[in-house]
Amino acid sequence: MSTAGQIIRCKAAVAWEAAKPLVIEEVEVAPPQKNEVRLKILFTSLCHTDVYFWEAKGQTPVFPRIFGHEAAGIVESVGEGVTDLQPGDHVLPVFTGECKECRHCKSEESNMCDLLRINTDRGVMLNDGQTRFSINGKPIYHFVGTSTFSEYTVVHVGCVVKINPAAPLDKVCILSCGISTGLGATLNVAKPTKGQSVAIFGLGAVGLAAAEGARLAGASRIIGVDLNPSRFNEAKKFGCTEFVNPKDHDKPVQEVIAEMTDGGVDRSVECTGSIQAMISAFECVHDGWGVAVLVGVPNKDDAFKTHPMNLLNERTLKGTFFGNYKPRTDLPAVVEKYMNKELELEKFITHSVPFSEINKAFDYMLQGESLRCIIRMEG
Repeated sequence: MSTAGQIIRCKAAVAWEAAKPLVIEEVEVAPPQKNEVRLKILFTSLCHTDVYFWEAKGQTPVFPRIFGHEAAGIVESVGEGVTDLQPGDHVLPVFTGECKECRHCKSEESNMCDLLRINTDRGVMLNDGQTRFSINGKPIYHFVGTSTFSEYTVVHVGCVVKINPAAPLDKVCILSCGISTGLGATLNVAKPTKGQSVAIFGLGAVGLAAAEGARLAGASRIIGVDLNPSRFNEAKKFGCTEFVNPKDHDKPVQEVIAEMTDGGVDRSVECTGSIQAMISAFECVHDGWGVAVLVGVPNKDDAFKTHPMNLLNERTLKGTFFGNYKPRTDLPAVVEKYMNKELELEKFITHSVPFSEINKAFDYMLQGESLRCIIRMEG
């Protein structure tokens, strides 16, 4: 029996207030409106961004809310004007979109869509400024346009990526945020060539994905930099060949790396959001050709300070957002990298829980135990 055009009642994990355990509730999910798609989510995973906004530290709190943005599922129904997706398509919802109409989307150099770039404060749909979730008529707010901690969700068509139906959704779901961000930061922005050296600052899931990108690019030395030495063993699986803990040295880590590499690494990728790590990542690349890429998101009052000579000596500093991938255009090919066994995703997945135990995923991440925890919606 088709549910198209009808309200669907389903389970969702609702955050009623900041930093309190999520509550599994029955919610009503309205049908998709113009340029919207309703998805049945099969697998979702927990990304640190969900935790950060759930804790509501340093940003506008919007509650009650359904978090979740790394996921995979199947199209249940489409709204008016949606032509390139149909019920049954296998898809990844993505927190940033691609309208294909704006200057950014038409530029080969940008993936920052004017219409659909990430907006963490907005808890409603663009079409009418309303939510598609409710409980007893009371609105429940969306998160970054995805809200995948629900068995069904409604997403703007520009944030839905159609992928190979043969791809295992419980694995490729992690490509919809962190893994693609780190991978693309290296492959699309730092662009190391075969035999070059790369330093990766921060060995969480995004940093390890950046290391994986360096491995795929054929880097000869991949130096992992982290304050937590327990991460070093894990990082070897992602291609890291050497490790530096800044706490082990009495001089700035950029000087340590310069000594290790005869003047600096060819490329560096910063994945922590720490201003000190950003400065180190920039200053540790070799003059003449070194490229440093910033991925981590700093605190809103942070400022970056370095001597202008570091730039005049022909070092390049770049920033990236979502690994410079245009979601609808580029992500299907990243899924194919996994299908062709070029890219390994299993090693990022450290835990799995049924939807009823979603709060365990938060515990694992808060305790620093997991890279990615898959949440199985049918369980």
